[in-house]
Amino acid sequence: MSEREAMEFDVVIVGGGPAGLAAAIRMRQVAPEATVCLIEKGSEIGAHIVSGAVIEPRALDELLPDWRERNAPITTPVTQEEMYFLTEKKGYRIPALERVMPHIANHGNYIVSLGEVCRWLAAQAEEMGVEIYPGFAGAELLIERNRVVGVATGDMGIGRDGEKGPNYQPGMELRAKYTLFAEGCRGSLSKQLMEHYNLRKGVDPQTYGLGVKEVWEIPAENHRPGLVVHSFGWPLDDRTYGGAWLYHFGENLVSYGFVTGLDYENTWLSPFEEMQRTKLHPIFRPHFEGGRRLIYGARALSEGGLQSIPRLTFPGGALIGDTAGFLNTPKIKGTHTAMKSGTLAAEAVAEALTTERVEPASYTDRVRNSWVFEELHSARNVRPAFARWGSKLGALYSGFDAMVLRGKAPWTLHFKHADNETLRPAELCKPIDYPKPDGKVTFDRLSSVFLSNTNHEEDQPVHLKVRNMALWKTVNWDVFRAPESRYCPAGVYEAADVETEARLVINSQNCVHCKTCDIKDPTQNIDWVTPEGAGGPNYPAGM
Repeated sequence: MSEREAMEFDVVIVGGGPAGLAAAIRMRQVAPEATVCLIEKGSEIGAHIVSGAVIEPRALDELLPDWRERNAPITTPVTQEEMYFLTEKKGYRIPALERVMPHIANHGNYIVSLGEVCRWLAAQAEEMGVEIYPGFAGAELLIERNRVVGVATGDMGIGRDGEKGPNYQPGMELRAKYTLFAEGCRGSLSKQLMEHYNLRKGVDPQTYGLGVKEVWEIPAENHRPGLVVHSFGWPLDDRTYGGAWLYHFGENLVSYGFVTGLDYENTWLSPFEEMQRTKLHPIFRPHFEGGRRLIYGARALSEGGLQSIPRLTFPGGALIGDTAGFLNTPKIKGTHTAMKSGTLAAEAVAEALTTERVEPASYTDRVRNSWVFEELHSARNVRPAFARWGSKLGALYSGFDAMVLRGKAPWTLHFKHADNETLRPAELCKPIDYPKPDGKVTFDRLSSVFLSNTNHEEDQPVHLKVRNMALWKTVNWDVFRAPESRYCPAGVYEAADVETEARLVINSQNCVHCKTCDIKDPTQNIDWVTPEGAGGPNYPAGM
């Protein structure tokens, strides 16, 4: 007999990001009698949200047309846009951006704190009767007769030895007719779903990027609200996809960050260090002069696009948002597509509840007939072109695809490898000499993690599971020289005693839940699982 209590709902939504919240709101709009529960592993809605973020309001216009009257925290329209190709010392501005790279053009878009937008969306959902439970992580799938019937939250008060402590509380079963998974990129339950139902059969491997972000406060005289800056090229080599962003928004705030494609080959590369040294480039450094760093965070994102989207439905539920991979990579945006996928899933579930169908299969049809599919289809060849031909030729192809073919090429490029398969052995890669942090513009990992307000109870079980530590020694260390110590943006992984018998140290309390280790480990030997609810970063307003 289970000691867990159970609660029954029509719909349970796992994840309080844009997709999950849009789904919750739409459910109450089209099925006002339906009971809807949303759980979020962060301590509050928005606590784990990391994004640039420039958002396109299209999906929000459709979901809540009166969002302006509702005082949505969306108040900084894009007013100026610059794109640069960087060399080590110079930046070459791309002219006529809207014609050369129309995917990136941001006319009519807004610079926001996506965490604040999610907090606002949550308030709208609660007003409509959605039950929202932050601090509860979806830790276990509930599957009966091969149908998902909900999720269970994790137990609280389990010690590192696996024994129940004095403050032990069992998890709760949240049972539902339909469960929507909106965990974001590389969700732990979604990963299990894809394996259990073979949802990735027949599609390309997903490819990912790691976004590392800072929020700065700068002097008012240097603030240019609405300015959007993007770059590609240096400091990455031609085989590595990625680039920087910088947005001026709010009250003297600057959002700065760097995305590195996780299909990179050089094992010595550190996405965190690439982000830091790009701030020293003449195109970017002036924006930080006289400013102070306020917030730091990191999160992986799904970059594969249309070719990498798995089957969206399974008995009892569906995948939405970046869990499924709806990000439009060349547009550098996914909030609008995530929200639209959530609304479409909600409409399909409402139909299924009414007609008592076995599963909301019409969700897939709704996506295929929507502007989301049209948008992703037109952009489908851009990211694979970079993977196939490198940054320079990939950029040229992107311009040709957009200006000449207008996204209607009679071919589709594909991804051939998963990100964990692309690393080259350390002895075949050139080490990278990164500059030491100056404490003014550039910083180290530990001082950065401090600004993420990350916290995990010290006595809880480690949520980063290394399946075979011997494999770490013979592969990660002997062949690749511990790449996890460089790709982790939070200093979680350290190679210790390297002069004698190398061993791996895991500082799990530093984890900002970016999921990079789960993605990039060469043998997929690291599993990221949910820690106790409310653990992890606590990003404040502005992130």
